[in-house]
Amino acid sequence: MPPAFSFDALRAARSASSSLLRLRALLPVALVAAGSMVATSAIAQPAASPDLTALSATEAARRLCAGSITSVQLVSAYLAQAKAKPQLNAFITLDEAGAMRDAAAADAARKRGGACKPLAGLPIAIKDNIQVQGLPATAGTPALKGFVPAADAPVVAKLRAAGAIVLGKTHMHELAFGVTGYNPAFQSGPDVGVRNAYDSTRIAGGSSSGNGAALGARMVAAAIGTDTGGSVRIPCAFNGCASLRPTMGRYPQDGIAPISHTRDTAGPMAATVADVALLDGVIAGGKVSRPANLRRVRLGVVPAFHANLDADTKAVTDAALARLQAAGATLVPVEMPQLMELNSAVGFPVALYEAHDDMVAYLARYKTGVDINQLAAAAASPDVKGTFDGLVIPRKLPAPGGGLVDAKPAYDNAMRNARPALQKLYEDTFKRNRLDALVFPTVPRVALVANAEASSPENFGALIQNTDPGSNAGIPGLQVPAGIGAESKLPVGLEFDGPAGSDHRLLALGMAVERVLGRLPAPGAAAK
Repeated sequence: MPPAFSFDALRAARSASSSLLRLRALLPVALVAAGSMVATSAIAQPAASPDLTALSATEAARRLCAGSITSVQLVSAYLAQAKAKPQLNAFITLDEAGAMRDAAAADAARKRGGACKPLAGLPIAIKDNIQVQGLPATAGTPALKGFVPAADAPVVAKLRAAGAIVLGKTHMHELAFGVTGYNPAFQSGPDVGVRNAYDSTRIAGGSSSGNGAALGARMVAAAIGTDTGGSVRIPCAFNGCASLRPTMGRYPQDGIAPISHTRDTAGPMAATVADVALLDGVIAGGKVSRPANLRRVRLGVVPAFHANLDADTKAVTDAALARLQAAGATLVPVEMPQLMELNSAVGFPVALYEAHDDMVAYLARYKTGVDINQLAAAAASPDVKGTFDGLVIPRKLPAPGGGLVDAKPAYDNAMRNARPALQKLYEDTFKRNRLDALVFPTVPRVALVANAEASSPENFGALIQNTDPGSNAGIPGLQVPAGIGAESKLPVGLEFDGPAGSDHRLLALGMAVERVLGRLPAPGAAAK
């Protein structure tokens, strides 16, 4: 069996490659400069009640269909929030004119009568590695700043067909290769990287960083991100929102800048679990009509997922589990032998090996005008440039004893042996213990201070400790806000991983959990 992945070796590989990099001048936020996409005050914008931004997506959709609010009012309220907090760097492209135009059209259609679409007039945000017709799809990297797709990605097309309005494209960890959002490209504020909605000195998480910040800051109530090893769940854990990494293959992946076809999936992020279920129904079909009965729910508690917790995360997690148990849920102690060893043999060998060919194919298929070498050469983030130059492009993996080795043997072992064994371990664990889900803190610690060191290999490994194994097994994982840390005043999230294909049951469970734990308060005056 090929050697296990080594963070020390990754640091050395990145350092060797990154030593040639001089940090580029910070790039200004991308502006959409022509036609209907120009931000303008020429469109009439009725005054919107500030409390509109407190609505969940489900509540907003209901009120839109009832005619008690208009789409123009809702879009105006969210745009005002987004423009009031540029320091969070949440958006790369804010399509003010396009969103207002589409909102006016939605309101006009509603007045004409007829059936109301599920998302009629509801504004949503889209991560900038997902293609939206007519808007740049930068994937958070300078080489793609001029790439404007000719069509929507299928996942976006489904949402727009249901009546959703794209408010804009959100910032992200560059090329989705990280979980902090500390990306020096495309800034709208004075500081580097996407910042936490509850404390702008902290990271927003990633790689769907802008979605997390925008949701936490009430710039939008629903968004679509992508998740390879935690990228819709970590930002929501850090910013107090809900998100679903669906079962692999549940959502279409065309039109999305890739890392790994084995691991990548789009995923909904929103203010509440009910909102996540609303988006999931539009994208994948079916409907979750009511919360689960917690008295019939069995939740597995695996020690490996409850290790290395900081004080706030442990306290909030323990309190949340106690409340769920008091509400009737059964907590079942569970052992998963070799979980982390199997995960280590899958995660990086698969992601780093597939990243090369998958990205080469994407750049060519969608006529982006750049190749993978140009992409890497222009990378703005030292951690991402080091990974591409040192590992992805040469098809190498770091060896535990130092140096680099050919990635192919480790990849072959992952796909033939380790990944099937990991999937069987999960399947057997769920069946043997009659579990509805495993429960654990989404991230072992609260959001880190925002600086370059936040993206170190050691921090990367710590932050994905709990989200990565389920990702590699291809099972669904649901992030639910659990509470606010007493010391840090930052959000803490709780994750529920279920058997493959149990997405609807998991969402029903999440809706029940949310009833017990409640929605987190909006960022208050203490947020910087």
